[in-house]
Amino acid sequence: MNCALLTTGEMTRADQAAVALGVPSTTLMQNAGRAVADAAMAMVKPGSRIAVLCGPGNNGGDGFVAARHLKRASYDVRLHLLGDKSALKGDAAEMARWWDGPVRPLDPYAVESMNLVIDALFGAGLTRALDGLAAEMVAAVNASGLPVLAVDVPSGLDGTTGTAAGPVVQATRTVTFFRKKPGHLLLPGRALCGEINVADIGIPAAVLNDGLAPKTFENTPELWLETFPRPRMDAHKYARGHAVVVSGPAFHSGAARLAARGALRAGAGLVTVASPPSALPENAAHLTAVMLTPCESAEALARILSDKRKNALLIGPGAGVGGDTADMAAAALRSGASVVLDADALTSFAGREPGTGAEKIRFGFTASLTDDPRQPATLSDLIAEQPQRPVVATPHEGEFARLWPGSSGTKLDRARTAAMKSGAIVILKGADTVIAAPDGRAAINANAPPSLATAGSGDVLAGIVTGFLAQAMPPFEAACAAVWLHGEAARHFGPGLIAEDLPDTLPAAMAEIEKGPAAATERE
Repeated sequence: MNCALLTTGEMTRADQAAVALGVPSTTLMQNAGRAVADAAMAMVKPGSRIAVLCGPGNNGGDGFVAARHLKRASYDVRLHLLGDKSALKGDAAEMARWWDGPVRPLDPYAVESMNLVIDALFGAGLTRALDGLAAEMVAAVNASGLPVLAVDVPSGLDGTTGTAAGPVVQATRTVTFFRKKPGHLLLPGRALCGEINVADIGIPAAVLNDGLAPKTFENTPELWLETFPRPRMDAHKYARGHAVVVSGPAFHSGAARLAARGALRAGAGLVTVASPPSALPENAAHLTAVMLTPCESAEALARILSDKRKNALLIGPGAGVGGDTADMAAAALRSGASVVLDADALTSFAGREPGTGAEKIRFGFTASLTDDPRQPATLSDLIAEQPQRPVVATPHEGEFARLWPGSSGTKLDRARTAAMKSGAIVILKGADTVIAAPDGRAAINANAPPSLATAGSGDVLAGIVTGFLAQAMPPFEAACAAVWLHGEAARHFGPGLIAEDLPDTLPAAMAEIEKGPAAATERE
């Protein structure tokens, strides 16, 4: 898959596998350096002054190759090396021997009067903080205001985690090789990389299936397009699923309506808002194509879901935090329908998961639970009762921290661990949303514009997920598709976006993928 993401360790194995298949390692470095030179020539005018900053490893070897090609193309190239040329080893030493220009020592003043800086100091595998001359050089590059082309990753950035232990180069553009790494998409890495170009350097795609089998992906249509629901010619509304959205009480019902419209626009054949009596008048005043039914309790919700045609449910937006919402979530989880847990539904389980030291929550709507402590009670337990039934949780960082306190690691690590422990697909929202499945698969989303940081946008996203689940889209793919289309709808709308705009803009985003994978990805 072109959207596969490789850790630095996996990328090393991919290089080794390519060499084992007969691709010389020097060829890989030559191709990488040529790709860097091509990217540099696209950034500045012919004859421009370019400072190439080379480090002591293979990243520096790529820089030597790029410098050679740029010099041959009549650019004014100044190559600066951290350390002595005689200390270089392996392919980097070979590329340095092929460089026919002067090798200057690394110097913070090297960027003065330049038009472009090529950062080939350190690659994606660096895990320590830059210090000494390297740190001084990074500070000088960042202060220069010059465009910067980074090789593989900006120096100082961990390519696997997207974090930096110390100083890190702020790049204008980054050229990486074969496949992106998680650190290119996870914040702050994505912001530090600038525009990312992926170059083909001759590694056969077959190496992905030869012992690598990556489980982390960039969220693009390639990942889920084959499972995307398209109505058949003979289809009718009942064949497209019936989604239910639980409303909050009076004066807190707007979030549910946003979600319901998202589910309907996503293609669910029917959508019903299950409303507390207090909110029936305001919901009735606003809903047209979305249906409305009274729902005063967990028992009432269980009765509604006893109609198995109602096959997907969302609870959380505006629902209120507490035992009543937890009871209703439990009723939904025991119904057999696909369930999306958002916002207040998640917070209602906070502190109840294993290992938090709190007592298990007890649900009043099933009397036997009060008397039988052996009955499942935590969210994870409830999900485990019917592990084949799709469950998607959509927390933002605050909700995630309340539900899974003490989680550590990168955003990718935390989402993946929560999914494995809970049995749910976890959508950990943010500018770098991560979608994780219990089987270890995970995707990082990169198309969401800043305009999505607006009240109610998450409610619409939860509704879109519910709409896809109603149409029997596999849950991981449904979550990934919803997140990508949510971002694409926002990009289609442009500035001034509010949550009410998203359902109406969703069809334009969906139309792009109907034209095929190329049309769907050309905007990325």
